Amino acid sequence: MPEMIREMDTGTTTVGIVAKEGVVLAADRRVSAGTLIAHKRGKKVYKLDDNLGLTTAGLVGDIQVLARYVTAEVELYKLKRNVPMPVEACATLTANILSGRRFFPYYVQLLIGGIDRNGGSLYSLDLAGGSIPDKFVSTGSGSPYVYGVLEDHYRDDITIAAAIDLGIRGVHTAMKRDMASGEGIDCVSITKEGYTQFSEADIEKRKAAMKLT
Repeated sequence: MPEMIREMDTGTTTVGIVAKEGVVLAADRRVSAGTLIAHKRGKKVYKLDDNLGLTTAGLVGDIQVLARYVTAEVELYKLKRNVPMPVEACATLTANILSGRRFFPYYVQLLIGGIDRNGGSLYSLDLAGGSIPDKFVSTGSGSPYVYGVLEDHYRDDITIAAAIDLGIRGVHTAMKRDMASGEGIDCVSITKEGYTQFSEADIEKRKAAMKLT
């Protein structure tokens, strides 16, 4: 499997951050295939429900299948119980789906974040089904650059507004140095008020306020 993983390396940058009021998820939009920029508006942040979101890195086909599976399961959970699926339950469900495909694993690295009665939380999932909670996580080829930003700026008492800026700053920094990341930024926040996707104008305004060029 290590040889297969090296051959299928695709590259991207995603970020998840836990704040006092909820969670922020962000990602770039470039979809690469080796040295080719295959798509410039790739979807890497998915809404699973009003309280849950997913970021994706890996093979597009595997990503899309898993996003459909998990979104359907989240909806079924809510229909059966009349309450939204908790974040940990969503991460465990997704980890079980990943670990059940041993011979031909899904080639993905995922972040699942959201809010429930326990507050905001974030889980990093690997292709074998490992699921690890953390306060901030970055995935993809741009992640080493993002971690330098996160380690320097993250605080345990960070507000959702500051976390949005930090997520944008992290992806922006990776895009400057990682050739597999680019074409703009998608960013969402998930709080008790719901799932909010920020427009390109909102993101550009925040970048200008932070003097990011």
